[in-house]
Amino acid sequence: MTPILGQVIEPTADAGFRTIGQATARRLVRQAAQRGQLGRTLLVSGPPGSGKGAFVDDVLALAFCSQPDRIASPCNACRGCRDARARSHPDLVIGSPETWRESRSTGESIVAAARRWLLEAAGAPVAGERRIVLIEGADRANEQTQNALLKVLEEPTDRHTFILVADEPWRLLPTIRSRSQPVRLGAVPREELTRFLVDERQLPEDLASVLARLSHGLIGRAVRLVEHKEVLEWRRAVQRQLLDLLRRGRAERFAAARELLDETARLGATPVAGLDDEDGARTPASSQRAAAILVVEAWLELARDLLVVAAGRPELAPGTELGPELAEAGPAVGTRPLIGFIGLLEGIHDALRENASPKLALERAMLDWPTVPGRKEP
Repeated sequence: MTPILGQVIEPTADAGFRTIGQATARRLVRQAAQRGQLGRTLLVSGPPGSGKGAFVDDVLALAFCSQPDRIASPCNACRGCRDARARSHPDLVIGSPETWRESRSTGESIVAAARRWLLEAAGAPVAGERRIVLIEGADRANEQTQNALLKVLEEPTDRHTFILVADEPWRLLPTIRSRSQPVRLGAVPREELTRFLVDERQLPEDLASVLARLSHGLIGRAVRLVEHKEVLEWRRAVQRQLLDLLRRGRAERFAAARELLDETARLGATPVAGLDDEDGARTPASSQRAAAILVVEAWLELARDLLVVAAGRPELAPGTELGPELAEAGPAVGTRPLIGFIGLLEGIHDALRENASPKLALERAMLDWPTVPGRKEP
């Protein structure tokens, strides 16, 4: 937006932005940039798959664009835009807890490596007036590392902008959050995501609509389902098994918990960010936790689908491919048990990220998974 005679004029479109959806976030950063107030620290957050990487690319292009007309930025044609989107601009520095861990010298702690990196990142700009320091996965840094980052943010300069990217911003120190301009990304309207999948991914409209529903409007999840059909097949199989367990007894449920965990880990489930062990290694324990988290996420989606079906709104359930089974099970379970169970699963999801036992977590969920008539006792 551009201030003219005390008023703010809205641009007719988000020229040059490639992010799908996120109108509020785009408007916020564009307004700040056009007023020369992009800010010293941006905190870009949103659930995995919400398109944070693409949005950050837009912000970088906006910041480094050499187009004199700020309303038309980013132009995506100048050297600044191209280098920004390629993340090769000389005034862009990129780090993360993972890169700090990998860059450690022999005997150096990750905290010491982060401090060293932050000191180097605070150098003078090379090609322009401002250097941008991008920290990905900032919420995965431990408390000591976050304290090192805080010391840098407490001594801001006009020559640096920090962009922190986080899945779960509440994991950051409150003092870091208070010094940051929050930019929250969320779901894309279903129609807009469907159109993107049709136009950009060349999908038939009916399939694009199903994937937009299944991904809950998160563009990264939708693209992952397009590129990895085995993920969709795995999800469908897990949810069908969970529906069948509504009518099973405790012994069968416990056995199924172990099978789900082992099978998901054996399939090479996509790693969940931040679940490596302290030394950064992917171990059997961390792989089991990653597998448990993926099972719980598929379970949460199923429980929410059942809830909206039980509430009489089946058209809102993304899991349309499970239609007949959802239509039968939702009313049989009822809304109240499902609301309580969803709360339990959300707590289990958080506990798994805090090092809870994967096997015990899934067994606990199995105990509280509602029972419907026709249960087969062990």
